[in-house]
Amino acid sequence: MFAAGADPGANFGELLRRVGLSPFESVVIDNDLVIPHATTCVAMRCKDGVVMAGDRRATSGHLISHRSMEKVVQADEFSGVAIAGAAGPAMEMIKLFQLQLEHYEKVEGQTLSLEGKANQLSMFVRNNLPAAMQGLVVVPIFAGFDFFSQTGRLWDYDVTGGRYEEKDFVATGSGMLHAGTVMRVAWRRDLAVDDAVKLCARALWEASDADSATGGPDALRNIYPVIASITRSGWSPVADEVLAKIYKDIAKEVGAR
Repeated sequence: MFAAGADPGANFGELLRRVGLSPFESVVIDNDLVIPHATTCVAMRCKDGVVMAGDRRATSGHLISHRSMEKVVQADEFSGVAIAGAAGPAMEMIKLFQLQLEHYEKVEGQTLSLEGKANQLSMFVRNNLPAAMQGLVVVPIFAGFDFFSQTGRLWDYDVTGGRYEEKDFVATGSGMLHAGTVMRVAWRRDLAVDDAVKLCARALWEASDADSATGGPDALRNIYPVIASITRSGWSPVADEVLAKIYKDIAKEVGAR
């Protein structure tokens, strides 16, 4: 029970701090410790909403520590988060963010607005700043469908929790330059969802071709990037069978060229 002036209300992060369970605290990092890092993620607006995508590779220094990490996850029915940076804190941040949204809905009896969700994620990133200053940087992308404006919207963040809404597309991680260049050349505001999925897949292909920390499609192990669309119908992941065909076509085109 909380006193009237100390009740955290629907803010789950504040509830954790009030009871002394906040996970975002200053930590001491051994300089010789190599921590797995997630790399390239992209997101773009399209005619019916937004599309998010992320490769599956996590690296520890020059080693591949994980080949099938999922960096793009569903936050709730109409929004998603993509992460780049220190893998452990990033996954913990996403789980707490998902719980925050569910907690708010249960307490208030309604879902938080898309802008409010972006603000809540900003708070989580800002609370991670002490760890980020010691190397555990987490830089997410947040996107979703906004029923107030009837459009898809997306935001990127810096390590201090600053959030910046992007009007067209955004990329983060070590391959962001190459992926962003592909999107800059081919992106159009009237892209259909299927075309946006193909463009995100192409952006990650080119990033993996130029950046060693970004993983490309792995047909041998049947590992493909995580790509999902968010429209007025909700979160919809793209099946691996569809991605396999998309990447087969890309490989054929690149081989012919």
